[in-house]
Amino acid sequence: MERNESVDEDVQASAYLENDEIRERDDPMSDGGCTLRIGEEALVCSSGHEIDVEFCQNEQRKSEEEETRGEFDEQSGLLVERKEFEAPAVGMEFESYDDAYNYYNCYATEVGFRVRVKNSWFKRSSKEKYGAVLCCSSQGFKRINDVNRVRKETRTGCPAMIRMRQVDSKRWRVVEVILDHNHLLGCKLYKSVKRTGTKRKCVSSPVSDAKTIKLYRAHVIDNGNNVNPDSTLNKKSQNSAGSPDLLSLKRGDSAAIYNYFCRMQLTNPNFFYLMDVNDEGQLRNVFWADAFSKVSCSYFGDVIFIDNSYISGKFEIPLVTFTGVNHHGQTTLLSCGLLAGETVESYHWLLKVWLGVMKCSPQTIVTDRCKPLEAAISQVFPRSHHKFSLTHIMRKIPEKLGGLHNYDGVRKAFTKAVYETLKVVEFEAAWGYMVHNFGVIDNEWLRSLYEERTKWAPVYLKDTFFAGIAAAHPGKTLNPFFERYVHKQTPLKEFLDKYELALQKKHREETLSDLESLTLNTAELKTKCSFETQLSRIYTKDMFKKFQVEVEEMYSCFSTTQVHVDGPFVIFLVKERVQGESNRREIRDFEVLYNRSVGEVRCICSCFNFYGYLCRHALCVLNFNGVEEIPLRYILPRWRKDYKRLHFADNGLTGFVDGTDRVQWFDQLYKNALQVVEEGAVSLDHYKVAMQVLQESLDKVHSVEEKQD
Repeated sequence: MERNESVDEDVQASAYLENDEIRERDDPMSDGGCTLRIGEEALVCSSGHEIDVEFCQNEQRKSEEEETRGEFDEQSGLLVERKEFEAPAVGMEFESYDDAYNYYNCYATEVGFRVRVKNSWFKRSSKEKYGAVLCCSSQGFKRINDVNRVRKETRTGCPAMIRMRQVDSKRWRVVEVILDHNHLLGCKLYKSVKRTGTKRKCVSSPVSDAKTIKLYRAHVIDNGNNVNPDSTLNKKSQNSAGSPDLLSLKRGDSAAIYNYFCRMQLTNPNFFYLMDVNDEGQLRNVFWADAFSKVSCSYFGDVIFIDNSYISGKFEIPLVTFTGVNHHGQTTLLSCGLLAGETVESYHWLLKVWLGVMKCSPQTIVTDRCKPLEAAISQVFPRSHHKFSLTHIMRKIPEKLGGLHNYDGVRKAFTKAVYETLKVVEFEAAWGYMVHNFGVIDNEWLRSLYEERTKWAPVYLKDTFFAGIAAAHPGKTLNPFFERYVHKQTPLKEFLDKYELALQKKHREETLSDLESLTLNTAELKTKCSFETQLSRIYTKDMFKKFQVEVEEMYSCFSTTQVHVDGPFVIFLVKERVQGESNRREIRDFEVLYNRSVGEVRCICSCFNFYGYLCRHALCVLNFNGVEEIPLRYILPRWRKDYKRLHFADNGLTGFVDGTDRVQWFDQLYKNALQVVEEGAVSLDHYKVAMQVLQESLDKVHSVEEKQD
């Protein structure tokens, strides 16, 4: 039995509406789509094609005044009123097949060609139509039959057509459009060919007109004049181009975004997007997340990085990305947004939508220094730890300090204060030396950094968990997710193509890492340390390699001494040979606190909070006290090779399932199927069994639909 590939986006919108601060505005003409509002901001969601109810009604009245034309019928001698029909576009939806056919037929009459049905598809069991292609009557060529009289060829192989299919909401959606004809179009066919028994007519009643406007007039308008040049909206758009409250788009960008989202929803079942538009239908902000990103967020949404460097860096596309770190230590995309500008309102809208859609309140949020974003985070995520990215700060040193005559000295002193201090008093002393010795105490950028030092300097961040997103050591940088795919002049349309390529590459990297982790063997061990053997069986290969470095470097720590005892608490001093300036070997002291009663260990370098695994100094103290295995509290589940399976077992929907929440159904099915995929990729035998099980499951699902039909 044939299956629908699309999901009911109304359900996704309803899931979004679960947020208490978001309310739905009723439309007397509503047919199941919805316009969402946060405060007074109009939103176009994945389930709706309306911009704003009041706006649509106003435009309907304008269209009745402006678009109604008088045409003279030569036969009757009467003035006939007609409506101008907008060209079909991907994403249009209609209540029924007849409505869609009637619309295209009216559009064809307006343009000057006739329509015929090229193909139709029906379900095997119920014979219900679920897909169709409507084309120009000049499409294709007639077959030449051996007859006495051959009619003159009238077809030209015209490519003009629309392809549509029925979605789960039982509406009919346009999924492909070709507008170009390869022949001359006749005079606009305001007169239809009179045929007895014609089933469909180009209706022009007030009710049908209002319905047609609702279905296909509500498109988001480009802020770059991508509207009808004669319309009032175009004049408003021209006046507001370049406004900080509007998304900076070029001609055709809005259509490209919308078409891309429609295509993604057809191919990516749990894809979600939301558009923020003003009362004139002009686009302000956009948010989207695919199924993979939403599932990744449920796994790795505890620590996120919000990258707004594309906006602050004046890139062609005003992109904002939400990223996290997966169980391999790789960057994973959680969602994306396009913003009108760096304002508190835009960031607040984006974060509020992210919270409502992803259902995730991060433990730690890392961003670049940005006052509007900082204010928005404090409003939406008041309990999260918001810190600044040290990587971005270090990258700005040449720009901010490059003009100083003693730049090299300031840069070295800055780096030493940041990376080589372990205590607050040491950082304060090193900073004071830098600003006084090099005469930069009045430098505005350095002064602002010092005022916010508790948000970015490693000595102040030791109690915050970062999972590797914050770099506490030089050389460990945080790169943008689309670093190799987007440059300053990359246009939006090109980015949408590269977006899919980037995601495919990242997904492939994660899949390959999963497979490599399953085949990790003892031959890759480099020491006889029990800690190394222990985590080689538990962690993913990439994370084990990072921890393995700490095990190897235990041998650079040549002294572990007990210096203070207070009941069960013992302070140890671990000496390590490190590489200093000019590649000279230096000896540094690291204090490690150890609680013998509960097996708690904490090093002053705070490697565990920064990167998620114990450092060489803590391992030396455990080894000194005869501990042969790392305590479970220091084996984070997020680095385990079976983390996704364990996470689902702990958080899976094994109890009550909402009988109306299709998003919940999808999430649970997706995560269960993911377990089969991961286990099935272990070997060829596993693969064959997994494929057989999946096929049997699919057959059973099909049988349910056949019984219902």
